[in-house]
Amino acid sequence: LAVGWGSGAVAAWAPPLGGCKLVESTMDCTGRWLSSIPGNLRGDTEELLLDDNTIQVLGNASLLPYIQLCHLSLTRNRLQLIEPGAFLSSQGLQELSLADNLLFTNYSLTAAALSALQALRTLDLAGNRLTEDMVSVLVCNLSSLESLSVARNVIMRLDSSIFTNLTQLLELNLEKNYIFEIDKAFEGLQRLQRLNIAYNYLPCLVGFGLTQLRVLNVSYNIIEWFLALETDDLFELEVLDLSHNRLLFFPVLPRHNKLHSLLLQDNRMSFYQRLPNGTSLANVTVQFLIIDGNSTNITTVKLWDELCYSNLSSLRLLDMSQNQVWGLPEGFLAQMPSLTYLKLNQNCLEAFHLLEEDSLAMLAELDLSQNRLVELGVEVGVRDILPNLQVFNVSANRLRALPPGLFTHTRQITTVDLSHNQVNLCPQPDVAGEVESAPCVDIRGVETLTHLSLVGCGLQGLSGHPFQGTPLVYLDLSDNCQALSGGLGWLQDLALTLQVLSLRNTSLSSANVDFSALSSLARLDLSGNSLTAFPSSLGTLELHSLDLRDNCLVALPPAVAQAPLGRSLRELYLSRNPYNCCTLGWWDALQRVEGLHVPDGPQVTCSHGARVLSPGALPQPVLQSCRWQEADLALLYLVLALPTCLTLLVAFVVVFLVLKERLLIMLKNRCGVSSPY
Repeated sequence: LAVGWGSGAVAAWAPPLGGCKLVESTMDCTGRWLSSIPGNLRGDTEELLLDDNTIQVLGNASLLPYIQLCHLSLTRNRLQLIEPGAFLSSQGLQELSLADNLLFTNYSLTAAALSALQALRTLDLAGNRLTEDMVSVLVCNLSSLESLSVARNVIMRLDSSIFTNLTQLLELNLEKNYIFEIDKAFEGLQRLQRLNIAYNYLPCLVGFGLTQLRVLNVSYNIIEWFLALETDDLFELEVLDLSHNRLLFFPVLPRHNKLHSLLLQDNRMSFYQRLPNGTSLANVTVQFLIIDGNSTNITTVKLWDELCYSNLSSLRLLDMSQNQVWGLPEGFLAQMPSLTYLKLNQNCLEAFHLLEEDSLAMLAELDLSQNRLVELGVEVGVRDILPNLQVFNVSANRLRALPPGLFTHTRQITTVDLSHNQVNLCPQPDVAGEVESAPCVDIRGVETLTHLSLVGCGLQGLSGHPFQGTPLVYLDLSDNCQALSGGLGWLQDLALTLQVLSLRNTSLSSANVDFSALSSLARLDLSGNSLTAFPSSLGTLELHSLDLRDNCLVALPPAVAQAPLGRSLRELYLSRNPYNCCTLGWWDALQRVEGLHVPDGPQVTCSHGARVLSPGALPQPVLQSCRWQEADLALLYLVLALPTCLTLLVAFVVVFLVLKERLLIMLKNRCGVSSPY
């Protein structure tokens, strides 16, 4: 039975050959092991899906019943041939997917068949082992195409003859080929807006002049240079992806463009105005020798001036992570007043200065993590420098402090990551007006800050009120071995707001630590510590997630499942603790808690003597041994002593009866008293 919703009526009909399914006007025959197209399907089918079958030939009569067909998909078959008349009855076809087949074998006959599709808008020829010459033949008569994919083929070189007649093409996908050279291949594609040449072998892009292009993806090539044409024409380019290449310099972009996303991640790029050793290459020029046929041109580029060559006023995302940037040139960020996301992580920055003239008023996220920063400077002026900054990441650097009052200028800050810097938190002064001279980070009174990460900062003995006036929801203090040496009193200012707390690997060993004040806490990580007993204060909390891995716990409280904690928990991590196999009542109780999930349950083990066992499958001898250990010792001693006492009593009675007459004679002789017998 099949249900059709097109007209709101319900129709019943016999299953077609091959077990295909009909939904409205779409016939789905995916994965039916079909070797040919069924001939008895609904004649008004508009979309026919034949993916994942074994069809080898699309014959002239294969599609005769389907004159209304608009979309045909034959992806992942064994298609080697499409006969020239196969589409004569389906000339209204608009979308055709032939990806992952064997069309290279009879491509000329297949091309003749495709030429009948004058209304075709989308064609997918990916994964067919096609060369550039084969592609040229296959698409030469498809002037109506708007989207073409020839990804995952064996194309090596592109020239002007391949896409000559595709005047309506809007999108072209050439990724994952072997392209190493492009020679005027796209000049005739006047409507092309999206071009993907990722995962190829292009060494450079020089003379880029596709003014109509909106999105260009040339990531994962071996590009060392990107040079746009020197022209005053307006480029429609909005997204440029040059990530994962070998760029040596910042790309020379079109003078007039609409760029809002520039992706330069994972290159070899640096700036050479100022080098770490104090030298300067500000006046150095580079000459490019461009050979085009019989003509030779020499283009001279001044390394530094070219940075200001382009208009970057519309740029919102700049990703320069994983490069070799030592520092940014003066005025570099000032060119980007609309910049919202700036990623400079995994570079070689030793200092980073934010100046008032940079005017990053729109910046919402700044990532400076994994550099060599020892200095972070902020020039405080009349205007706020980063008024809209929300996410600030400077983790894995060499910072010891942040500029005083930094967060007073970031009125929207929500997330700060200071992990893996040797920083201290500024305590609340005990004496009014006392000047704090020790380097520290002051986050008190930051009313918008909700997420703070201080992993591996070497924090020692936190005290005072380091979080006063800051409504943190998330706090990560992991890998700070001395942070809790003074207790948890300094968390009192977060009692009403803190929901996630990580104290992983903080040398916590005392079960007397009091968590009861943290009434809003929902997730708590205590893994990697030395707890020998379960902190009793946790029983009153209504946590949703608790992590107790890698501690020294031998058991949990038997009543933990009935406590407020047990009723609220939804996720509990327990593995890598030396639990006692004979005290697993708490484990059985947890198994009965509805809605509780122990993700690492299969890894939880217990110890019995020298044996390490799974608590869910204890052998019978172990269970019997545990029963003896759990028995009342007084009763055990009584049971053991009673047979001995009875044996001694019986022996005494027997001896007395046997020796009674002799004993009486002996007493008579000694005492001299006559006996009546």
